Amino acid sequence: MDDRGHGWIIFSAILLGVAGIMRILDSIWAFRYHGTLPQNLENAIYGTSLKTYGWIWLIVGIVLILAAIAVMYASQIGRWVGILAGAVAAVTAIGWLPYYSGWSIVYMAAGILVIYGLAVYGGRESVST
Repeated sequence: MDDRGHGWIIFSAILLGVAGIMRILDSIWAFRYHGTLPQNLENAIYGTSLKTYGWIWLIVGIVLILAAIAVMYASQIGRWVGILAGAVAAVTAIGWLPYYSGWSIVYMAAGILVIYGLAVYGGRESVST
């Protein structure tokens, strides 16, 4: 790992880990929520139950945390999972723009920064002969 990009790798890993923790908290909320959905969110989800989303967010959260750990250990699999996660985060945040525009823009920017950090600085070290 290049020393000049070490900060980007740590930044990307921390952002992946925080996103994983947030997804796990989202899953806990989805499992525990038993009320009616707020009117502005009824069109944002598929179906009337949040239980499916709870399972999806739980699995996504675990994958993100594992990817963050793998990125810290310079794993190429972790790097590619992180790049994919950043891309998915950036693209899926577009769907939330009508509901939470400020957070959606921040989430898209964070996904793009993770992609940049892992794509530019997360590669294997070059071997000089």
